[in-house]
Amino acid sequence: MGKQQSFYITTPLYYVNDRPHIGSAYTTLITDIISKYHRMLGDDVFFLTGTDEHGQKVQQAADKNGISPAEHCDIYAKRFQELWSYFNLSYDDFIRTTEERHIKVVQHVLQMLYDKGEIYKDSYEGWYSVADELFISDKDYEEGKYRDVRRISESNYYFKMSAYQDRLIKYIHEHPDYIQPENRKNEILGFLKHPLKDLCISRPKERLSWGIELPFDKDYVTYVWFDALLNYITAAGYLSDEKKFRTYWPAVHLIGKDILTTHCVYWPTMLMAADLPLPRTVFAHGWWTSEGQKMSKSLGNFVDLETIQMHCENVGKDMYRYFMAKEGPLFSDSDFSKERFYQTYNTDLANDFGNLVNRIFKLVGKFYEGKIPSPGVFSADEKDMKEAAEACRKNAFEHLSDLNINALCAAVIQYVTSINRYLEKKEPWKTAKTDPDTAATVLYTALASLRFSASLLYPLLPEKMTEFFTMLNCGDEPGKIAEWRDLPTGVRLGEMKALFPRFDMTQLENM
Repeated sequence: MGKQQSFYITTPLYYVNDRPHIGSAYTTLITDIISKYHRMLGDDVFFLTGTDEHGQKVQQAADKNGISPAEHCDIYAKRFQELWSYFNLSYDDFIRTTEERHIKVVQHVLQMLYDKGEIYKDSYEGWYSVADELFISDKDYEEGKYRDVRRISESNYYFKMSAYQDRLIKYIHEHPDYIQPENRKNEILGFLKHPLKDLCISRPKERLSWGIELPFDKDYVTYVWFDALLNYITAAGYLSDEKKFRTYWPAVHLIGKDILTTHCVYWPTMLMAADLPLPRTVFAHGWWTSEGQKMSKSLGNFVDLETIQMHCENVGKDMYRYFMAKEGPLFSDSDFSKERFYQTYNTDLANDFGNLVNRIFKLVGKFYEGKIPSPGVFSADEKDMKEAAEACRKNAFEHLSDLNINALCAAVIQYVTSINRYLEKKEPWKTAKTDPDTAATVLYTALASLRFSASLLYPLLPEKMTEFFTMLNCGDEPGKIAEWRDLPTGVRLGEMKALFPRFDMTQLENM
């Protein structure tokens, strides 16, 4: 597998003004899947997630509920942590922007940039979107792009973001993997064709008190995005653990396309000003839609936490992970429907993998006393299965390097389908009666192929593949790649269970 490498991957920090939903679940599950594949490769992985807890919307939500902003943040951060615990995610750190370690980093960077002359004070009169916490142009106001817009006049502090426009454009061109996928990179380059404005990085306390205080002016707090983006270096050990920071930074950021500009314009220019390396990659995925429409609570097509858990109760948490991986909107928007979700479960998992386990285990039990048979001479068909496994592994990890989990998932399940085709061709249920040695070779090949597939499916289906390895009874460690030819013989298979019971599609009528 080569020399161990460090791999740092992050989700965005989820804003604590709403409960977890399909969008936040998708990003975090995909990040967990990517992390597990890198751990499988032997990499030193650091997986970060967390919550973004400052800003006007948090303060307003807390006021509305008659509680303090800190109490509001505690409630919502716990909801995210409970959902990630429900899915047994293997994150290494959960950061909250209200933590002292983060406040220290934010104030350090602000003071450093202020001392360098990268931050200045100026007055502003114009339009401000309270809902989006953004100053907007007259054109934006006229086009009605933003909600709850007010005319304000006030003094604020600004970061000289415009000074880094040419340098950022040059960097993007020289680092083709920095912004992915390609259409997102083109979107940012299109944005940068227009003059870049300086970024307002403060809010007066008389208007907003819930934020990190500017170290050089106690009458102001930090703009929520300038605060939140710095979490990625806080968690990596900036200021607190230099060795850790050198080990893990820069990171891969997995985000939704709605926060592309903040991560690909604001964030890199902040890092340039602070003389820090830019992120390794920013990958901005698309959105989930429902019946071809953007999800919305008002339309009644919003997949919330309760809906997610209902689907998991029906077919298991692993199926939700698998569906997110195979059908999710990595490169463009994807449509979610109950029919598609459960049909994918039946086709890929119940019919392909689950049925394959049942057939092989029953045949081994019937003809070989439940013990893994010793193979004889491999024919071209068996050699093809072994070579196809190696090709599958190669393709899978090439897709991983491109963060293309859709294709990775498809490649592995395609190999599982090929095992079924192999069995149909060789018909061991027939040859076992007349030529048990040949049938033994076929069943050994099928089990070796199935075991190999299960090891590659583990990051997608960790609970179910752990169950499978227990049934196989070969002492495999889940999360490690199982070599095709290393399947031990003479081992008695464990008790067979229905890993993926078929879902009755008629139940959808009552859902």
